[in-house]
Amino acid sequence: MLRIIARICARAGREAELRVVLRELLPATRSESGCLAYQLFQNADRVGEFVTVEQWTDQAAADAHLASPHVAAALARATDLLAQPPQIHRFDEVN
Repeated sequence: MLRIIARICARAGREAELRVVLRELLPATRSESGCLAYQLFQNADRVGEFVTVEQWTDQAAADAHLASPHVAAALARATDLLAQPPQIHRFDEVN
């Protein structure tokens, strides 16, 4: 299993618009093959900071997600809303 945490930051004043775009990703992403969990959080102290916490069966499923039409459409819509490129971090569980 692969876990991913992505940090996405909105431009000042564009937080609500970015939140809409990110929320629209939830249903399509959660129905993807290989998606075990996909959650979206908004920082309570920094309104423009969002985080996705994701669990995928493997790297191929995560790669397919990033190449999906709904992610491409969301990225196109979010370009002017982002303060910086999303920071994507992959994690392996330590036992």
